[in-house]
Amino acid sequence: MEKIRRYSELVLLPTFEERFNYLKLDGSVGEDTFGFDRYLNQIFYRSPEWKQIRNQIIIRDNGCDLGIDGMNIYSKILIHHMNPIAVEDVSNRNPDILNPEFLISVSHDTHNAIHYGAEAPRIDHFIERYSGDTCPWKG
Repeated sequence: MEKIRRYSELVLLPTFEERFNYLKLDGSVGEDTFGFDRYLNQIFYRSPEWKQIRNQIIIRDNGCDLGIDGMNIYSKILIHHMNPIAVEDVSNRNPDILNPEFLISVSHDTHNAIHYGAEAPRIDHFIERYSGDTCPWKG
């Protein structure tokens, strides 16, 4: 039986690496999720219900990768289903696919690493900022 991943459990993990390990799926690149039924998930991701919950999750997570304060996402924010969804979930309108308890904000790199990576993406590219550091004549 597959473990159900929950936001309420995820937020108890303090580090990015712990949260990543909780979510990672160890999938294979190119593995079909929807196959010929891909149009269904495209309809779902364009629906008003999805757009509304997507905005709620981004606000809840402060636009941060895996909801970790300070891990701001400066590119497009993806909303990750913590438990993989299937064609049946979309076609049967399973309420879990819109439940905040099963959704988290992620960057594109983190999303791909959750699905296909063996380890957490490197996070050492973040530069600690301080007041006035972008003003060339104050440095």
